[in-house]
Amino acid sequence: MGGRSMKVNWDEEVCTHSANCVKSLPQVFKVEGGKFVIDPSAASEDEVRAVVAKCPSGALTVQED
Repeated sequence: MGGRSMKVNWDEEVCTHSANCVKSLPQVFKVEGGKFVIDPSAASEDEVRAVVAKCPSGALTVQED
């Protein structure tokens, strides 16, 4: 079926907690139980890539297979 799943990495050391990602795509980037959770399957790949590209600190990156 070729269902490639996109992976987004988050570097906690680099993150400035601007919350741009959470505000932009709350269904993908969220805090659950005090932990930062990323669910890229909750939006289109283009939407996720757009938000990752706008991360001011560069803490978010898309991992290519």
